[in-house]
Amino acid sequence: MERREWKAAWLEEERRAHIRGWDFSHIQGRYRSEHDLPWDYRAAVREYLTPGAALLDCETGGGEFLLSLGHPFSRTAATEGYPPNVELCRRTLLPLGIDFRACAGPEVLPFPDGSFDLILNRHGSFHAGELYRLLKPGGVFLTQQVGGENDRDLVEMVLPGTEKPFPHLNLAEQCRVFEEAGFHILRGEEAFRPIFFYDTGAFVWFARVIEWEFPGFSVERCFERLCAMQERIGRDGYVRGTIHRYLLIAEK
Repeated sequence: MERREWKAAWLEEERRAHIRGWDFSHIQGRYRSEHDLPWDYRAAVREYLTPGAALLDCETGGGEFLLSLGHPFSRTAATEGYPPNVELCRRTLLPLGIDFRACAGPEVLPFPDGSFDLILNRHGSFHAGELYRLLKPGGVFLTQQVGGENDRDLVEMVLPGTEKPFPHLNLAEQCRVFEEAGFHILRGEEAFRPIFFYDTGAFVWFARVIEWEFPGFSVERCFERLCAMQERIGRDGYVRGTIHRYLLIAEK
């Protein structure tokens, strides 16, 4: 009976695994992550964001972080490519006067050369050459990124042998990419920190939402491994993985 109840609960989490913007509130209190990074992304942004700056937030999600900055809307632009988030941004950002553009990818962004003083990107894709084109001389690109080793121990728990989707995403390699594009690196930091899940249902929801890290994951396919995870949580109170993050700040 216990395994049947587990499976029913996990299938319900799988059914509910959709995300609006970049909102993980559904599993708030059921997992913990990014609580001890050695830098503060918001504080880093504040160091470079002046009131008169022309600001672009690439891959803004639902615009949640961007709006929290309180930057003048007339000096603010944003891009997003994930269709549900595009519609959300059109409803929330455009009426405010923010210059929002839907973009299919980072290689070609629909703005003129030298448009921005500061470009932000948190956990989205980017293209160093295109960023260089869009920045004014002395302009800054600031990003916090998910590294290629992110959640690998969790992936191995449920989908052993899965290839890394983004092995090139690490600080050393990306610093080289930006230097080759003409940037001067102002700051670079990298960190590996724990992520905790306190119930297996929260992990199921997470793995379905982060589908690029957990390709082919489903409750049916991974049921026995999820049961092993549940037993570990029952014993220890949590299952632990490892996140990989890096901060990169580069000047044109």
